[in-house]
Amino acid sequence: MNPSTTALILVGYQNDYFAPGGILRGVVEEPDRVDRVLASTLAFIRAVAATPMTLVSTPIVLTPDYRALAHSVGILGTIKQSGAFKEGSAGADTIPELQTFGDRILYVQGKVGFNAFSSTTLDQVLRERGIHDVLVAGMVTSLCIDSTGRAAYERGYAVTILSDCTSARTPQEQDFFCQTIFPLYGRAATSAEVLRELQGVGV
Repeated sequence: MNPSTTALILVGYQNDYFAPGGILRGVVEEPDRVDRVLASTLAFIRAVAATPMTLVSTPIVLTPDYRALAHSVGILGTIKQSGAFKEGSAGADTIPELQTFGDRILYVQGKVGFNAFSSTTLDQVLRERGIHDVLVAGMVTSLCIDSTGRAAYERGYAVTILSDCTSARTPQEQDFFCQTIFPLYGRAATSAEVLRELQGVGV
């Protein structure tokens, strides 16, 4: 895997998921899992920051009237009812830990559902940079991560889900997706495993 043709897609690194008082932090039932995901993600970003790897954040930001979720059910319905990711709210803001990397991370706006490619310029950004391999990290494994991974595969990218940089709602759900679902269109690997693959090319 070559950093110059690899992109890390960061999904949902916003206060409503990751801050201690985040509205949706409780979606993950396992205690401290969210903190471990964040720690692993930040460690991975620090390890690759000096390489040519493309780092892209794809936040979900919704208008106050939630018109993009007019007929939503499930977790999207919960987002609407709880007021999460509302434009202009602290919960929709990128977490401070990610902001410390400044313009090293690109921000692609427009995500209003599960799939980070839908209604955004993400595919264009990746193609302009000659990306072949896509790494996906963030929240929630069974929803935005899976949807984004599938969309990347359908667009011709080789997909790796960073298993320690993602979280499902329960440990059982996380294991099921990593062991059964992701191998159908890509693979799941830990950030340490991916870093070892990158060792030979300057990481």
